[in-house]
Amino acid sequence: MVLALWLGSGAQSIPGLRASVAVAQGAPETGAQGIRLDNGRFTVVAGRRDERLARALMASAVANDRFPGLRPSAARVLIAVAPDADTFRQWVGPFAPEWGAAIAFPDQQRIIMQGGYASSDAGDPLIVLRHEMAHLALHEQLGPRPSRWFDEGYASVAAGEFSREQVFETTLGMVWRTLPSFEALEDGFRGGGMEASWSYAMAHRIVSELRELGGDAGLARFFVEWESTNSFEKALRSSYGMTGEAFEKHWQSQTRRRYGALALVTNVSAVVGLLSLALVPLVVQRRKRDRARLEAMRAADAAQEAALRESSLQALLDIPEGVTSDPEAEPESDPEPVAPLPGPSSPRYPPA
Repeated sequence: MVLALWLGSGAQSIPGLRASVAVAQGAPETGAQGIRLDNGRFTVVAGRRDERLARALMASAVANDRFPGLRPSAARVLIAVAPDADTFRQWVGPFAPEWGAAIAFPDQQRIIMQGGYASSDAGDPLIVLRHEMAHLALHEQLGPRPSRWFDEGYASVAAGEFSREQVFETTLGMVWRTLPSFEALEDGFRGGGMEASWSYAMAHRIVSELRELGGDAGLARFFVEWESTNSFEKALRSSYGMTGEAFEKHWQSQTRRRYGALALVTNVSAVVGLLSLALVPLVVQRRKRDRARLEAMRAADAAQEAALRESSLQALLDIPEGVTSDPEAEPESDPEPVAPLPGPSSPRYPPA
């Protein structure tokens, strides 16, 4: 007997989900087209090709079902793994961002994830699942109160996405760019590419800074106050003794102090590296030119020495026999006669 994957009241709200993957009745329920796993408050459905991924997602969801500062969740959650890119787009709808690796529907307590076909840009599926589960848990306690930047920042912190902060380490904008206010940060999520990445990183930093001020216990007080007063500002004052404006200045100064100098050093090093690479061809060309010039000078010196040796040898060969080779030397005069020495019979001294 073939059953629909999700037996809840709102299954038809995800187009094609009931018809796309079916499972046979059992525990876990499996069939020719897909698999369904149930454990606690979680149900995971996927195509047969993604069975290993589905089991890993289920194990991770059950083992990591608590979130910092929030009460334990009780709502049932459906995690649907799309078998291909077209099905993923069909299930998440036309308004989901292109870079989304997974989409959470808090009102329906559902998460739609990419399957094994996803590229490396989709990230670690277990971290992605944790991120989306945090969205559901936050919404379960606070409803629609959190703004987009807080929702994304909290989910990123809860999932341990520390790589978000690497954006600050390598972004030269940290040196001169004015960090936005909470209201201005909301607009960054509507963009794409680097602007969205920058917004996610800043949202992560804000919630991280809030958590560092009072730990998970501080977050718990903050969420209770936010829930009861229905005001972010009042909850912030009551839990941390800070106004919203004071907290904005606090996180901005802390972030700039922590990452501003590092971003400058990183980017200066990168610029120096790029300049070095650009100068390599010029240095090589200069060395080749100097080497050729040196070889030419050596060849000219060798030729000059050979010419001098040849001319000197020829000059010696052209000198007549008996003639001095020195043209400036004066001819020697006849030597004066030398008086003969006295013979043995001659008196030693002449007569007086």
